[in-house]
Amino acid sequence: MQPEHRTQPGDQSGGWRSGESIARQTSQQADSPSGTSAGQAGPAMVQEPQVFPPRINPQASGVHASSAPASSRMTVPGYPSGPAAPAEDGASTGPLPSRETLRREARAASSRRGAGDADVERAGELLKSVADIFSQRVVGQEQLRTALVTSLMSSGHILLESVPGLAKTTAAQTLASAVSGSFRRIQCTPDLMPNDIVGTQILNSSTGEMTTQLGPVHANIVLLDEINRSSAKTQSAMLEAMQERQTSIGGVVYPLPHPFMVLATQNPIEEEGTYVLPEAQMDRFLMKEVLTYPRPSEEADVLDRISNGTFDQPVTGRPISTDDVEWLQRAAERVYVDPVIKQYIVALINTSRGGGPRPVPGLDRQVRVGASPRGGIALMKVAQAVALQEGRTYVIPDDVRLLRHGVLRHRLVLTYDALADGIAPEAIIDAIFAAVPTP
Repeated sequence: MQPEHRTQPGDQSGGWRSGESIARQTSQQADSPSGTSAGQAGPAMVQEPQVFPPRINPQASGVHASSAPASSRMTVPGYPSGPAAPAEDGASTGPLPSRETLRREARAASSRRGAGDADVERAGELLKSVADIFSQRVVGQEQLRTALVTSLMSSGHILLESVPGLAKTTAAQTLASAVSGSFRRIQCTPDLMPNDIVGTQILNSSTGEMTTQLGPVHANIVLLDEINRSSAKTQSAMLEAMQERQTSIGGVVYPLPHPFMVLATQNPIEEEGTYVLPEAQMDRFLMKEVLTYPRPSEEADVLDRISNGTFDQPVTGRPISTDDVEWLQRAAERVYVDPVIKQYIVALINTSRGGGPRPVPGLDRQVRVGASPRGGIALMKVAQAVALQEGRTYVIPDDVRLLRHGVLRHRLVLTYDALADGIAPEAIIDAIFAAVPTP
């Protein structure tokens, strides 16, 4: 049994409190020579500051040097030693081609399936219309707008977490009006039943026949307010709708409208009467966005708009259509992703499981289960949508990094030690990205 090597709360040099310092330390470690083995630690290694995460000395813990490194074992209950990350096959992220080469490859791919310059121009006009309407109802929250638009373009769903009063409902309504889509709001409560969401069959007393009444989930944009207050049975009823884009009522399958997007919210400060979302449900969300308080200047702008009646005025500008949204989704899928970028994403996901080209030492002490293959798919789709928003027909590493927290924070299952120490998943994600060489 290995001894505990926890970082003291006040130790900022080896702690997890600062994502920037963690990434810097890990990056320096990755760039340093790695010729010294675990059982041959020199004096310099003893004197160096404690790096992220705390090192585990095999000699001190009684583990033979030939044993598998701790970073390759995931401590999942039910497994004697945890499922080990697959051994590396020698594949590594090579250098990314130049921008001109990427443009040339994107043009060549556009003749087959890729996005062209005309797609970029049209996408820019459509996204500008959405941004103009969004800014008239929501002050600030640029990160929220980017996350919502990106999820919509990626045909995904998003989970919003924040304290009450940060315009989550307003943002969902504004997004629906900006794309000319139907909007339904479902207030989740413990007594909410699956039929209240999906729909039910009603007996017509005059004809004696059963008629189907579709539930509020049959809309373009559905807001599940405080989803963690609904029971597990009700939460599971959303799995088919979110994954299969259909519902089953009385043995008959009813397809959901296109486009279809679920915005779920949860309150992190109230835990009484709530049901924790299962991992299968969490993984269905493309992103999880954590909202923060607005800046004082933005709050002052909100008060000004309320006092002068700006929010009561009708929205100006022409919203886009649902057909335009479907076109944006197809255009995002056509954005060129170089094989180097794909290998980069695979390395990131594998590193979160304790593997990767440069495994993070001691990651298994903080992460119990890493990201699934669905996490890699989400990273690629989000990067494609971000690239299109930036006016490019190809993906660069910055597109993968931009929304990394939203894509991965709900896909990492932390250990009990990490939860007890208050370690933020964002710090772990930053350390993973710092460990993997950027192409």
